[in-house]
Amino acid sequence: YVCSTWGNNHFKTFDGDVYQFPGLCEYNFVSDCREAYKEFSVHVQRALNSNGHPEIQYILMKIKDIMVYLKPNVVVVDGRIVKTPYYTSGVLIESGEIYTKIYAKLGMVLMWNQQDALMVELDNKFNNHTCGLCGDYNGIPIYNEFINGDASYNSITYGNMQKISKPNAKCEDPDETQALPSCNEHRDECQRLLTSPAFADCWLRLNLEMYIQACMQDKCACNGKEDSFCLCSTISEYSRQCSHAGGRPGEWRTQNFC
Repeated sequence: YVCSTWGNNHFKTFDGDVYQFPGLCEYNFVSDCREAYKEFSVHVQRALNSNGHPEIQYILMKIKDIMVYLKPNVVVVDGRIVKTPYYTSGVLIESGEIYTKIYAKLGMVLMWNQQDALMVELDNKFNNHTCGLCGDYNGIPIYNEFINGDASYNSITYGNMQKISKPNAKCEDPDETQALPSCNEHRDECQRLLTSPAFADCWLRLNLEMYIQACMQDKCACNGKEDSFCLCSTISEYSRQCSHAGGRPGEWRTQNFC
């Protein structure tokens, strides 16, 4: 089971909810939330790059007693910059041109493209034990994330609740009252991109509608800019999730697309 975040502030929880949350503080992405001994935590912070697109600035992980800090092309373990591949008690860190991957023996794999997309896969022994932007991993969508007892939260309220409080952090909480635009004028284009023959092996494996909606939000947010972030980040995520589900996406990138 995987939880991921990508592109224009999209998140997909372990339980399959997809939402958008544009926060620029440090947040609990996923942590072991049992009372006694917490086996791991993953925090994440985004910032806007020079094109105004959100990118992950750093990832801060604690695995048992090991602290790992990731920035693009930099891996720091317990305060020291390390060369990869790097191995220390039950944790393997690999770094290629695009992806940084961390394998933890306790049952976790983390994969980051050093830009916008982060994916965490967790052993099901953590069912019902996690908290953060990835949700509680109880297998039931919506419950405990967006509906809790009698209260229901929108995604921005939910996201703001995951903020790590740091005394000197200067970051604003996103406004909980802002509604997302409907973006329906982009549906046909997004549907065409995601149902191209390259993805024939993916259609039955993934919830296509989820990715169409995310693509539509991207197109809206970019106001007609045709840069690769606006077009490609959700399609890349669809391709990654398809591979992860055992599918074989074809060659969808071309010379003039992505």
